[in-house]
Amino acid sequence: MSPAIATIADVAALLATGDALDRVVPSVLGIVADALGAHECSLWRSDETGLWRAYSLGASTASVDDVRRHLEGNSLVGEGIALARLTTGSRSLGAIVVGVSREVTTEEFVLLTTIGTMVAPALVHAEYSRQLETEVALRTRQIEQQRRFTERIIDSMPVGLYVIDREFRIQAWNRKRETGMQGVSREEAIGRTIFEILHRQPAELLREEFEDVFSTGRIAEFQMESSASGEHRTYRITKIPMRVDDTTVTHVITIGEDITEWREAQERFAQAEKLAAIGTLAAGVMHEINNPLATIAACGESLQIALKDMADAGIQPPKASDDYLSIIEQEVHRCKRIVNGLLEFSRPRAVGKELVDLNEVIEKTLFLLKHHASFKKMSIELDLDRQAPPTVEGNAEQLIQVFMALLLNATDAMQEQGRVKLRTRGAPKGSDWVMAEVTDEGHGIKRPDLQKIFEPFFTTKPPGRGTGLGLSICYGIVAEHGGRIEADSVAGQGATFRISLPRVTTS
Repeated sequence: MSPAIATIADVAALLATGDALDRVVPSVLGIVADALGAHECSLWRSDETGLWRAYSLGASTASVDDVRRHLEGNSLVGEGIALARLTTGSRSLGAIVVGVSREVTTEEFVLLTTIGTMVAPALVHAEYSRQLETEVALRTRQIEQQRRFTERIIDSMPVGLYVIDREFRIQAWNRKRETGMQGVSREEAIGRTIFEILHRQPAELLREEFEDVFSTGRIAEFQMESSASGEHRTYRITKIPMRVDDTTVTHVITIGEDITEWREAQERFAQAEKLAAIGTLAAGVMHEINNPLATIAACGESLQIALKDMADAGIQPPKASDDYLSIIEQEVHRCKRIVNGLLEFSRPRAVGKELVDLNEVIEKTLFLLKHHASFKKMSIELDLDRQAPPTVEGNAEQLIQVFMALLLNATDAMQEQGRVKLRTRGAPKGSDWVMAEVTDEGHGIKRPDLQKIFEPFFTTKPPGRGTGLGLSICYGIVAEHGGRIEADSVAGQGATFRISLPRVTTS
């Protein structure tokens, strides 16, 4: 094998390794320098920005002007210098420049040119590789930024969110699922089955819910109640099918949203609608009912007078007639109480309002009730906010009516024996509401009944003990004042009625 062929073979072997040009080119230049006995061997690159020496072995004597002059003049061999163009198609990549102390033979120039044609594609390939690496790195950064942005969006959502695959393994777990008393860290959740993490929920029920979404591809939505946090909360659970390949359902997204306040607002709105409907009904018919009631009462009184006249005349009245008349009188009065309650409930409350201190309202209510028979054995505990008096704009007489009804209900619940606590609080900093509470130690209210206590005619009292209108009227009065009334209770542990009213700044 001739020296030229051996040199070409060595260069080809180096280029075939696929190593980076930073390692291959210096070795190629070394082979060329040895083959030509050159004191300088360098690789020059050119592009739209100019011409520069990219790699060099030996003394760097060739200047930019020398290389440019030879390339532009098409004189590739000169005194002490030889060049091999590096081209691909019509594009010039640069040149291999050799510095020698003698004339370069034709065979040596052919060798140099051959090596140039071998090196040029490697330069193009390396250039494409660098561009590809740069583009891949850029795309990778963009994808990572997008992933982090999407993750931040999911973590910022005020709902709990997680995603499971067909094996019921967790693939995503947002920040909301990490917080709270039942929070589980993302690191702990990812990769484990949902049954391991939500171990407090029945596994078979969970599996059935997910399988239904996987099989039908339909969104499933339902509500659940939980007291795991220490208070009763309502959650809306939504399970959403997800298709990675746009064919079958591959994952299920589960979103859990605390809708306790929303549900309470809905219930208050529904309650207000019921009250408005009852008010409309009452306004239309109650006045008419009063007329026959008045007639019945007048007839009862006339009968009583006639019976008395008969007795005075020595005529024995029919047996049990007094009892019947007494029942008529009692039931007429009972009907009137119901009618008057409905009229009170339904009539517009265009009453005058002024600045009212809830502390004074409560104290006046207690003064009016102090001689009431039901309060003889009651113990009253006051916790009134004197530092920041709860001042509201309202009608004192109507508010007294509200507290009187709540206190009388408390005595009934405790069977006229026990302790009632009345508490007020002015609006704390940043709040626009003042609050008053009436708490008793009675038999409490069952949870199903809590949703109904403000409905007209609903009562838990024995027949004849109540009309079921007292709390409805309280509700209407508080609503008229722009506030809300709520009840908290556990059966057997008493009840608390909480009134919130818009505060008024007196300064």
